[in-house]
Amino acid sequence: MKIRVERDGLADAVAWVARSLPSRPPVPVLGGVLLDAGSAEGTDGLTVSGFDYEVSATVKVPATVADGGRTLVSGRLLADITKSLPNQPVEISVDGSRVAITCGSAKFSLPTMPVDDYPALPTMPQHAGELQGEVFGQAVSQVAVAAGKDDTLPMLTGVRVEIAGDKLTLVATDRFRLAMREFEWKPSGDVEDAAVLVPARTLAEAAKALGSSGRTVELALSPGDGLLGLSGSGRRTTSRLLDAEFPRYRQLLPSEQTSNAVISVPPLVEAIKRVSLVAERGTQVRLEFDDGLLRLSAGGDDEGSAEEELQVDFTGDPVTIAFNPGYLQDGLAALHNDRAELSFTTPNRPALIKPVGDDGVIPGYLYLLMPVRLPG
Repeated sequence: MKIRVERDGLADAVAWVARSLPSRPPVPVLGGVLLDAGSAEGTDGLTVSGFDYEVSATVKVPATVADGGRTLVSGRLLADITKSLPNQPVEISVDGSRVAITCGSAKFSLPTMPVDDYPALPTMPQHAGELQGEVFGQAVSQVAVAAGKDDTLPMLTGVRVEIAGDKLTLVATDRFRLAMREFEWKPSGDVEDAAVLVPARTLAEAAKALGSSGRTVELALSPGDGLLGLSGSGRRTTSRLLDAEFPRYRQLLPSEQTSNAVISVPPLVEAIKRVSLVAERGTQVRLEFDDGLLRLSAGGDDEGSAEEELQVDFTGDPVTIAFNPGYLQDGLAALHNDRAELSFTTPNRPALIKPVGDDGVIPGYLYLLMPVRLPG
């Protein structure tokens, strides 16, 4: 193999593929990046791929191919090298068991891995429909923040994707908070309603890379094969679905509220940050709502205390409730909006946070947060 490729395109492609690779691959070849020049799907150029039997990532990069071929090299090392190269064309050639990378005066020689031992890349599942890239990217970021990170509870580490006609619903929860986003998409004519569970980290990485403004993201799905695919902008990724039962979350959503507060998000976030400085290990911040005033407080006599007041548009019964300050800040940041509605039932029941626009609550997104039990 002998090719010439632009440095930026190569570095971006390798970086994106390398992010999907396992940090500790069970066998060395699964930590490799496959470089396929000319022979990938019968097209010219360079195809950069990675696959660990769970997640695959593939990017096509324009390249001048002198000699076609395939080679496999360490993904992490190749990513580190390509991002540090000078801004000049990159020449890659394979000689026996070594790969030579030349860019300007910089030269690298890397050992190859046995390409014959590398698993065959999965084919894309059946096309299910199309999404607006910007909407999809924002929706996944809003929901994935609530996904769990404990691998011993796999049902909580994923994002539930529900397809119902032209409506797509994304949901994630770690038991302490829940985020849900609904939006419209363009399903293909023969797609059936379905609900699948996708690893949150994989979905977030893919949405971040594919969710550009003005771009279209194609969703492919084969629930029977346990596979989901996303593609767009010359990139594509597949992921194994999680074989786990997602909690019955809709019964957690409060059907009515006794109190509502509408407040400006930026000053609230800053106040939470200041007050929580004295909260031991970020345990809780107390919020007292009453008659147009919000009083935030944290700490106690032993570790110091803090208090701050903000004006708020409040209706309903006075309420005193406490939250984990980090989870509360995550929810406010996920709104992507300068005003928020916080609604409550009792201090021991979940609260809802929703974005507010000029015409009231903006439909489509909610963040449910479990309160922390107040002392005494």
